Amino acid sequence: MEQDDICTRQMVWKNNSRFCLFSSISLKHYPVITTIEFATHLTMTTPATVAPPQKHILISGAAQGIGRCLARHFLQRGHKVFILDVNEDELVYTATVHLKEHLNKTLGYALCNLRSVDEIRATAKKAADFFDGHIDVLINNGGISTPFWKDGATMEEQSTIDQWIAYVETNLTAPFALSQACIPYMKVSTEDELRKLEGPGPCIIHVSSFRMLQSDPNQEGYASTKAGLLGLTHSMAVSMAKFGIRVNLIAPGRIRVAHECKQGDEQSKEWQIEGDDAEKHATNRAGKPEDIAECAEWLIGAGFVTGQDVTVDGGVTKTK
Repeated sequence: MEQDDICTRQMVWKNNSRFCLFSSISLKHYPVITTIEFATHLTMTTPATVAPPQKHILISGAAQGIGRCLARHFLQRGHKVFILDVNEDELVYTATVHLKEHLNKTLGYALCNLRSVDEIRATAKKAADFFDGHIDVLINNGGISTPFWKDGATMEEQSTIDQWIAYVETNLTAPFALSQACIPYMKVSTEDELRKLEGPGPCIIHVSSFRMLQSDPNQEGYASTKAGLLGLTHSMAVSMAKFGIRVNLIAPGRIRVAHECKQGDEQSKEWQIEGDDAEKHATNRAGKPEDIAECAEWLIGAGFVTGQDVTVDGGVTKTK
């Protein structure tokens, strides 16, 4: 670079994040700008950070595990959250103890059996009422999280058919039914409103699993239903476009969640690496629930992203 050249910096803002664009320009015909003047100019012209608008977020399966972390993550960022779960003990504890500072202000909750379509529809109405009639985000996190057949059973045993039905109803039918129930409270009503839609708009996020891509033996029920969510995501993204609703999927890998529950709090448990986590992951650790929450937060704000699946697995599907 010649002596009469200088590297200048322009501040660009995107989603409340600041980026620096550098370019070298000739100053032969411009006065020299001192470091102090340049810094002062940046200070005077850099816009203030503006807090994102509050979202109304409904999360299923949020009494413990990833769902509880999702609820806490968004509440801490000033959003309004409604959680549902079938585990009454964990649900009440999470709402009235773990997240008590938010209860009845920005947090609502309801008991809901995801195998009952009637309960799903009634709970969606409760959530909409809590949100004054409008839902911005639905996160379908609830489901059967145990990947293997019970009691070490295998597919050839006829007794597994009941478990298969439970997997399908909970992991696949429930996300469809809850999404269906929420559409009236999420959709952009008219074509004119759709054209004028500002920001990323409403969205639905399905929480699947890396098992949709890679399975161990005896995971037919779990892997099949988690893979089914991928097809549901693709089809819904196309169908919901007319309503301005984006639909995406997160596929978590091995996420350690033993600390995200009532017992974990009572025993002051913290997230920790277990067994051979470091060796199995390209990131040298297993996942944290916060990894999924951060991905969900990004998808909520990514207005040009729909019909996509994001695998958050620390590279485990690439290293096994």
